[in-house]
Amino acid sequence: MNRTIGQKFFGAINIVFMILLVCVTLYPLYYVIISSFSDPTAVATGNVILMPKGFELASFKKVIGMENIWTAYGNTVFYSVFGTLVSMVLTVLGAYPLSKRRMKGRKVITFFVLLTMWFNAGMMPTYQNFQALHLIDSRLGILLCFAVDTFNVILMRTFFENVPDSLEESAKMDGANDWKILTRIYLPLSGAALATITMYYFVARWNSYFWSMLLLKNQDLIPLQVLLKKLIVEVSYNVNEASDMSAGVMTEQTIVYATIVIAVIPMLLLFPFIQRFFVKGTMVGAIKG
Repeated sequence: MNRTIGQKFFGAINIVFMILLVCVTLYPLYYVIISSFSDPTAVATGNVILMPKGFELASFKKVIGMENIWTAYGNTVFYSVFGTLVSMVLTVLGAYPLSKRRMKGRKVITFFVLLTMWFNAGMMPTYQNFQALHLIDSRLGILLCFAVDTFNVILMRTFFENVPDSLEESAKMDGANDWKILTRIYLPLSGAALATITMYYFVARWNSYFWSMLLLKNQDLIPLQVLLKKLIVEVSYNVNEASDMSAGVMTEQTIVYATIVIAVIPMLLLFPFIQRFFVKGTMVGAIKG
């Protein structure tokens, strides 16, 4: 099929725009990585832009030697793995009945579920709710804190609705109940959606820090992101208070970058393995067949 000059021009502009978008998106991560390996003085003076200046591993050695870094890292892994498991169980158990037209009050329940996407109680009432449930300074509170995302429930429900009703009818004729239908028919057919939503939950759990910072007072329970936020605040304070670029301030700056690199390594390693599920999984709500 021959393309017109306008189509070729639009295609070229689109390619240039997408390349620029990729560069703008990836550059912050690239900068953090090269800065973590660069000489602290070069980083502090702004000489590190496109290429690393020097090669220094002192920041990584400092991070690895920190007493609380591995405790925080272990907490993040615990909250991410078990929190994602809790979220997936609740999401599946919420999406399956909502996908059934025979359920009484389905439209009303769906309306109230969707309502939470636009309206919420606010920060202080939510905090008081956790306080009343004795979930402050508790691992259970972090696992249950915003465990269900409404968008993911609707995405999962839409995927379940696309499963042919004939499969469920055949299973019921063989004596299967809803639990067996869910676990033996729906879940095996929902691999792409499950992988995509699991990744959404896992990334959100791994990167979350705000409510962990509010709910956790015990420093032995805080995740890595809260520790990283604390380091960034300390570096900003030291930079504002320092009258000159001291070696200590420069070192703390690269320590933050090294901590960020260590924090994103699991995401960088995990994403390539599930990337193939993303296109199919994110399209389940766009096309209904």
